[in-house]
Amino acid sequence: MRPPFRFPEDRITLQRAWQQTYAELAQAPAGAGTTALRRRLITLSGTLCTHPSWAAPAAWRAGSAELRRAARTHTSAPTDGEAAA
Repeated sequence: MRPPFRFPEDRITLQRAWQQTYAELAQAPAGAGTTALRRRLITLSGTLCTHPSWAAPAAWRAGSAELRRAARTHTSAPTDGEAAA
C-alpha cells in the first residue's frame, strides 16, 4: 500500500475555504444573492486546481479525496520520506 501524501498547509487552507464557501452556498436561501459566494467558489476551485504542488493532472484526481479529508481534519499525512508517527 502506498503511504499517504502530505499536503502543503496552504493547499489545506484553500480546501478548507472551498468547503466553507460551498457549505455557505448550500445553506443560502433561494434568491439570497449568492453571486459573491459562487464567484469565490469558482476562484478557489481554479486556485486549487492550478496549485504548484499538483505535478500532473493525474495527481489532482488521485489526491483530491485525500485533500478533502485532510482539510476536514486539518492534518496532513506524512510524506514518502517521513515515518508515520
